[in-house]
Amino acid sequence: MTDRNTPATGGDGFAGRYRAAVAERGRLCAGIDPHPSLLEQWGLPVSVDGLRSFAQSCVAGLGPTAAVIKPQVAFFEAFGSAGFAVLEETIAGCRAAGALVLADAKRGDIGSTMAAYAAAWLEPAAPLCSDAVTVSPYLGFGALDPAVTLARTTGRGVFVLARTSNPDGTELQTAQVARTRTVAQSVVDAAAAVNADGSGTAGVVVGATREHGLDLSALAGPILSPGLGAQGASAADVAAVFADTADPAWLLPAASRAILAAGPGAADLAAAASTVRDQIEAALS
Repeated sequence: MTDRNTPATGGDGFAGRYRAAVAERGRLCAGIDPHPSLLEQWGLPVSVDGLRSFAQSCVAGLGPTAAVIKPQVAFFEAFGSAGFAVLEETIAGCRAAGALVLADAKRGDIGSTMAAYAAAWLEPAAPLCSDAVTVSPYLGFGALDPAVTLARTTGRGVFVLARTSNPDGTELQTAQVARTRTVAQSVVDAAAAVNADGSGTAGVVVGATREHGLDLSALAGPILSPGLGAQGASAADVAAVFADTADPAWLLPAASRAILAAGPGAADLAAAASTVRDQIEAALS
């Protein structure tokens, strides 16, 4: 069993751990999104007990199957301290099964507050410690330094929002910085500078549902690409949108509802995840 203090997959830095995971299990980030409607769809109560049953099925089905598992923190947080307790169990269970865990918390702040967020998700002794966490750079990329530094030190990662799939993000993310590049491109470039040491510490989040207009060639880190399945993108769409990616091994398509709809059986979840993964690998080959 993997201890929460120990990275779940071997290799030097987050780059090595990520590469090892996708080489063994394929390029898929499987989401755990215990939305109330999904709990009801599975015949579970919208309660902490229902949340725990949902999460346990996901751990059993996805933990041994997916390279990366992404719990959506908000759906656990909605149940207060009891929900966070279930999230702790979920993170530990997925990592014990050999998956990397990306906590989808989208944290972003400044100074000591950002340092506290970093410690909560990336400090090995923390109850919620994960292999990586999503972060928002829109208080300035430099404000993420505490998370970047801790992630590099502990062999973990941060996934920085760059060009997201929601339409409301377009105006901000495509705005020009000094009339030379978009805000989203500046985020990618800053992440690439972090990764210049070969650590792969800084991934970026770039949606798969539309053309992104980004130059990702120098990133040298993972590209989390949500939008597969319920949001409308197919594996073929992912391949087309990211056709110019310098190293496709860094591409990590994400699917949640398309997999979770197969529940509540753990075997059915594992089969659905395997099907989506195989579609991704065929499209990106």
